[in-house]
Amino acid sequence: MKHFVKKFAQTALAVPLAVAMTFTAAQAEPIKIALAETPSDELAAFFVALERAKANGLEYEWTAFSDEELAIQAILSGQMDIGFGTPYSAMQRSRAPLRIIFQLSKLKFFPVAVEEYTELNQLDGQPIMLHSRGGGTDSIANVIESRLDMKFGERSYVPGSSNRVVAMLAGQAQATILDLSNKNKIIAEAGDRFNVLPMFDVDASDEALFANLDWIQENSEQVNILVAALASVWQDMAEDPTIISRETNPDGPIGQLPGEILATLDDFYTEAVEGGLYDPNGGGRTAAMADLEWYSASGQLDGDPAEMNIEDFWYLAPLDAVAK
Repeated sequence: MKHFVKKFAQTALAVPLAVAMTFTAAQAEPIKIALAETPSDELAAFFVALERAKANGLEYEWTAFSDEELAIQAILSGQMDIGFGTPYSAMQRSRAPLRIIFQLSKLKFFPVAVEEYTELNQLDGQPIMLHSRGGGTDSIANVIESRLDMKFGERSYVPGSSNRVVAMLAGQAQATILDLSNKNKIIAEAGDRFNVLPMFDVDASDEALFANLDWIQENSEQVNILVAALASVWQDMAEDPTIISRETNPDGPIGQLPGEILATLDDFYTEAVEGGLYDPNGGGRTAAMADLEWYSASGQLDGDPAEMNIEDFWYLAPLDAVAK
């Protein structure tokens, strides 16, 4: 649900960023993609997939919104076609038949605390700094409390993993939850001051692609091209993470990022693949079941996940077509 601001600086606007790019390759209307953040290192693989989809005739536009909620609203209103996020609450409570079509990344985040804490349960009653109310780190904190029968103290909210690293280094907080790259950053800079606390494995989705089911079915050819391109990149990346830097278009949005970020793409994707951030199969039924359990436990879904139908939340036909 990212939700989480990456290393590349992002603005905190309450309206979509006035950044978009259009490509013309086919006769069909371009699909409109709502990003939940500005282009960053963690979006490099997605843009490589867009390049492959473009080569297969997909016409698209993208717009960067300042957070996931705005991206979700853009899909609900029909302003955009495909969005980034995990809108389980909106799926259950809105009348729009939203469905996920591909898991972009898993919820792989890391509790980091000052050196006196070595286990999660030691944070019982202690304050914690998170990304946003109701966001991914908030849901992680909720599940930690449920599984370990504990309760964090006051929750403060600082958007952006990189901003939370700055706050931790400045002594403004004792514990937080960070993404992979910023967990590595804080340990590299001050490993003598902070510990990464052991965390249970999570297969649930952090970031996924979703759209209105009616739109998906009306535009099945374009959706299939996009999902096939994503699957091909995710599978190639699992074999060789350096494929992302090698296929990044130097004239595209990722290629225009600062050189110091581009220089770390190989390390970032190698660590991410080794850390299990990406499912080469796009999530599918395994991710769907994990999502229902996770988002029920975190309070974003009402009801017993065992009684829920994954097809009320996922549209699996494009992934099934890729598998065949």
